[in-house]
Amino acid sequence: MKTIIAADDDVNILNLIKGLLTKEGFKVVTAKNGGEALKVLETDLCDLAIVDIMMPVMDGYSLTREIRKHYDIPVILLTAKSQIEDKEKGFESGTDDYLVKPFEPRELIFRVNALLRRYGKTSEANISLGSLYINKKGYEVKINQKTYMLPLKEFELLSFLAEHQNQVFSRSHLIEKIWGLDFEGDERTVDVHIKRLRERFNTIEKDFSIKTIRGVGYSLEVQ
Repeated sequence: MKTIIAADDDVNILNLIKGLLTKEGFKVVTAKNGGEALKVLETDLCDLAIVDIMMPVMDGYSLTREIRKHYDIPVILLTAKSQIEDKEKGFESGTDDYLVKPFEPRELIFRVNALLRRYGKTSEANISLGSLYINKKGYEVKINQKTYMLPLKEFELLSFLAEHQNQVFSRSHLIEKIWGLDFEGDERTVDVHIKRLRERFNTIEKDFSIKTIRGVGYSLEVQ
C-alpha cells in the first residue's frame, strides 16, 4: 500500500484529502505544519507529499526544499493563490506539480497517480500473501510453486484486491479500477469474476479469502 503525507494547517482540507485518497486505496498520514511533516517523514516511509504553501512554523516552499534534500518522492503544492510568481517560486523550490484550491477531488487523484507512475512508485511488480505469489509483470499467479494463468480481468481483479488487502471496495469502485470509466456493462460483472476467483482458489489456498461485505462490496482478507 502506498503512503501519502498531506501537510496543511486547515483541518478540513486534511480530512478531505485523507478521505479521498483512502477510498482510492492509499494510506494517508497528516501534519498541520512543515515542521510536523518533517517529523512524520522521519518515521513513516512515504511515497508522495501533498503540501500546502501557507503554513505556520515552516511554509510549503521550505518544506518542499527540505523534502528535496532528503527524500526522493514527488511533491504536489497546494495553494489558494494562482499568480504565476507563486507557481514559479513553487517550482524553484522543487515541487513536481501545483494545484490551486479549491480543487476538483478527481483532479487531485489523477495528479497523484500520474506522479507515482512518473517516479516509478506505482504498485510493486510482485505480491506475496502466504503461499500465494503474484507476478504482475509476467501475469502469473503461483500457489505452492504451481503456476496458474488467469484471464486478464480475473488477474487484474485479484492483483488489485491483494495489493489492498483487508480493505473493502464497492462494485462500482472495482468496475472503475479494473474495467475503466467507459465500461458499458453492469456491476454484476464484478460478482461473476469474484465467483470465478473463489472457485479457482477457495479449495487450494487457505492464506486468504475474498469476503462479501453485505451492502458494500468485496474485500480480500488475509487469514
